[in-house]
Amino acid sequence: MLLLDEERRQTERLVADLRARYSSAEDPELLLQAPVFARNLPTSVQDYLNRFRREEWGYAIISGHGEDDGCFGPTPSHWSKLAHPSPTLDREMLLVLYGALLGDVFGWATQQNGRIIHDVLPIKENEGQQLGTAADVELCWHTEDAFHPLRPDWVILGCIRNPSATTTVVACVDDLMLSSDDVSILFESRFLILPDHSHLARHNSSEANFSKIEMLLTAPPPIALMSGDPNHPYLRADESFWTVADPNDSEAVRALNHLTAEIRRNLREVRLKPGDFLFLDNYKAVHGRRPFAARYDGTDRWLKRVCVTRDLRKSRAERAGILRQVVG
Repeated sequence: MLLLDEERRQTERLVADLRARYSSAEDPELLLQAPVFARNLPTSVQDYLNRFRREEWGYAIISGHGEDDGCFGPTPSHWSKLAHPSPTLDREMLLVLYGALLGDVFGWATQQNGRIIHDVLPIKENEGQQLGTAADVELCWHTEDAFHPLRPDWVILGCIRNPSATTTVVACVDDLMLSSDDVSILFESRFLILPDHSHLARHNSSEANFSKIEMLLTAPPPIALMSGDPNHPYLRADESFWTVADPNDSEAVRALNHLTAEIRRNLREVRLKPGDFLFLDNYKAVHGRRPFAARYDGTDRWLKRVCVTRDLRKSRAERAGILRQVVG
């Protein structure tokens, strides 16, 4: 969806009003009232994201929020080094508002020090690792936080800048051609997915409790990779961190190999431009990123990311309070 000029201006007026009231997009009152504020977004945007939500397209894009004109300042060298108030506050508020049209935004205590809005940018010391902050490696396709039973329903990526024209890769589960036998096996709890490295203590400096992550690393429970309607299934996937529960289970090995091959065959490349917002249905699509040469000079690719859940109640036992939106 490409915003019309008046739709963009209406959105900018709404964000300007919120900026006058809140200095952070993670302000608890803003997060609480976001569904109310989001009703002031253009009706066309509300309709577009409602159809994306209900019709389960896999992914969608809203464009037209303006190019990078230098007002955001340099790309930080690390997600922990963003200035306050954030120079990207407008974009962060849009993430919250757009998320509120789908559900509730949330963060993880074990990821980026419990922040709700994440910065996706190259970090030099992370090179060579399977992390979104390692530019020099292919970020393998995955559903976000696939290992976790409370994984998000949707993920939103907002592009601040992308001078390298780096592509995001996406594949939708409804495009996969799998036999009924394979699908049947993928619906059974015969697989394992380990936590990805972004949830490990060494990539955070917070006082979060990482014991549950460590437990999932050492003793992950067997899970199914598909659920819902076998003819139009939901998927949880992670090319780098999944395997079969029993290496001798030849049927599960075969089904996993076929699923992997089909996802690879159906990958599409999406090149985000500054001002683009990419909406990913985390049950219907996988995503990843091609490698690129980072310069570490303040001009590198910079995205904002937020997770969205359809139902915060599912994580109530994992949140510190009823109005808290950090899990774990």
